[in-house]
Amino acid sequence: MKLSMPQFDQAPVLVVGDVMLDRYWHGGTSRISPEAPVPVVKVEQIEDRPGGAANVALNIAALGAPASLVGVTGDDEAANSLANSLEGAGVRALFQRIAHQPTIVKLRVMSRHQQLLRIDFEEPFATDALALGAEVDNLLEGIKVLVLSDYGKGALKNHQVLIQAARARGIPVLADPKGKDFSIYRGASLITPNLSEFETIVGGCADEAELVAKGAKLMADLDLGALLVTRGEHGMTLLRPGFAAMHLPARAREVFDVTGAGDTVISTLAAAIAAGEELPHAVALANLAAGIVVGKLGTAAISAPELRRAIQREEGSERGVLSLDQLLLAIDDARAHNETIVFTNGCFDILHAGHVTYLEQARAQGDRLIVAVNDDASVSRLKGPGRPINSVDRRMAVLAGLGAVDWVISFPEATPENLLTQLKPDVLVKGGDYGIDQVVGADIVAAYGGTVKVLGLVENSSTTAIVDKIRGQ
Repeated sequence: MKLSMPQFDQAPVLVVGDVMLDRYWHGGTSRISPEAPVPVVKVEQIEDRPGGAANVALNIAALGAPASLVGVTGDDEAANSLANSLEGAGVRALFQRIAHQPTIVKLRVMSRHQQLLRIDFEEPFATDALALGAEVDNLLEGIKVLVLSDYGKGALKNHQVLIQAARARGIPVLADPKGKDFSIYRGASLITPNLSEFETIVGGCADEAELVAKGAKLMADLDLGALLVTRGEHGMTLLRPGFAAMHLPARAREVFDVTGAGDTVISTLAAAIAAGEELPHAVALANLAAGIVVGKLGTAAISAPELRRAIQREEGSERGVLSLDQLLLAIDDARAHNETIVFTNGCFDILHAGHVTYLEQARAQGDRLIVAVNDDASVSRLKGPGRPINSVDRRMAVLAGLGAVDWVISFPEATPENLLTQLKPDVLVKGGDYGIDQVVGADIVAAYGGTVKVLGLVENSSTTAIVDKIRGQ
């Protein structure tokens, strides 16, 4: 299956569910308490992150999709912290605040990136289900997907009211289920239990065939549109009535922390489906996103640049010959990862040792190297009849094969000034005996605060000399 990046910005999603605050106390440990055999943590940093349904909404917004959130909190400092974090990330947060009850807080004490202790602050909420249902009903206009993020904490009292309200408008409903009664999710478009939650409902599964059979029965019994079982190191299994089971392997290279991985799966699914992607493609994207998030510490959102880069890596298009639109996206992603963009240009008609050394030196000036190549017509104008020896497609293919080169693009003009204006590289590099003020485009780069560098060329290396030698001149 070929993966591509959805257009998330036109994909509004509404999340309803159990909101909580993930609070982290970070500090060093250097001694054992004299009062008990436990480490003493000197707290040096306090960090708040949205958790539960709030983390789902945050993940959706991080992908670039419009996200709204309805949940239940206390009327306290923790609720204020949640609201500020979410609104700062672009999430429209609508809380049903209940006085004299605490917002659910999961406090984790961390030292050296290890969790030493978790302390939960929570009480069952006396949610006003009618008021919450009415609020959700009023918000469904224009929404592409409704997500029920259920942690069994009391925000969701009447699932069927919400499911039927969405179905009446043709809006898909995705549910991350909890508990021992999945009948409350009857009629949902998709539910996403993990294997343990699934087997709690249907019984143990000795193999994939039994998992598929029991999943098919569950879908029929509950009138579900689809079922996605997340299986940890064994990946995911997507089941749909009338279709063969789709098994996806786990994508994580290194599992660091599984906190929030389920939130990442359903948020990526929701945003992708809202953007018009077919379910198998949306599931493949969610699987890729889950592989990213488990390599992070704590609840963490996956950004659009991270997902796009993972897709590019998956499709083998992270490097190579790109169009202008593709290159602009690649540069945006690189800058989101704080990478420095280096740019150089030339004809590169017959690649020789001087070129290779020069490009390696250019790449050393930053993290990513763009090589802009004159097209055939512009080479002819610059070098005369009989040039280029190699067509632009062949020249770009050879350059793209070099380890020092990240991206290759061609241009039709005599100079790359138009490209420089659009790409705005951090560093412009040229080889030769030029002064910086003689480098074409130096004024453009300097105007926006970029750097211009001139590198020396390897002596006795010249394409023209090689061509003359071949021609016997």
